Amino acid sequence: MRAIIVGSSAGQSVASVGDLPDPEPAAGQVRIRMAGAAVNPADLHALDGRAPEIGDGRLRGLGLDVSGVVDAVGPGVRGLTAGMPVAAMTFPHAPHSAAGAAAEYVIVPAADVAPVPDGVGLLDAATVPLNSLTADQLITLLGPSRGRSLLVTGAAGGVGGYAVALAALAGWSVTGLARASDADFLVRAGATATITSLEGVTGFDAVLDAARLNGPALKAVRDQGAYAGVFPGAEPPAERGITVVSAVVVPDGGRLREMLRLTAEGRLEARRAGTVPLAEAATAYRALRDGGSRGRWVLTP
Repeated sequence: MRAIIVGSSAGQSVASVGDLPDPEPAAGQVRIRMAGAAVNPADLHALDGRAPEIGDGRLRGLGLDVSGVVDAVGPGVRGLTAGMPVAAMTFPHAPHSAAGAAAEYVIVPAADVAPVPDGVGLLDAATVPLNSLTADQLITLLGPSRGRSLLVTGAAGGVGGYAVALAALAGWSVTGLARASDADFLVRAGATATITSLEGVTGFDAVLDAARLNGPALKAVRDQGAYAGVFPGAEPPAERGITVVSAVVVPDGGRLREMLRLTAEGRLEARRAGTVPLAEAATAYRALRDGGSRGRWVLTP
């Protein structure tokens, strides 16, 4: 199969389309014939040499989000059959996979897979797993809404956009920090207010810091409030009795099913910045690095 392979040239990480053996699903696994694979900042970490290498000394595979059609199922799999449209989040180099989502075939544990409902196209479905699950899991860490106020930084980004929408659905009073040009999206997502600067901003019950502003975002939290960061190990030190939390997102097929249902119902908005084939993946990586894109670029076979 063709897959994005990250190797090293002159001391630099270089991504190219290479060939890997077609993978076979083991017990409890499914093989997905990829229709779309979203490009995320984690891919740039691998390209910049900030991801762990596998045993043979080179990186293989990029991509955490995959959508497509179930192509084969391993022993013991129930509820997922060949031909079913699905989406999943998967980690490159996990024990079950030598490649990431940016490959013609992707092996994923069945428990991490969710059917794609009618009304959601497969290319749009590829943009949903990582960002929606990250936002969902961070909001859970912040506790029940109980009418509390939440500030989301980077509110028009991948994680931030889902955080605004999911928090609003959960009953939070949400304010989004983003560019003025993003105000319409934030209001559609459920924000009750939008701001473009943190200057003088204080008193929020909680902040979900999708923009990784750290200290300045923490200052917007009231005493005894809560702060959720998106990059474990890079959170600001706690102060004023503020609870500081973060987490590495984990795959969750059950919650992903819910995220896709909400997308089909129009309560979550799948945003796709562009679509390019694997052979032109450099275009998508370059656009992500340049910043400013709204939604995710999606690779196709």
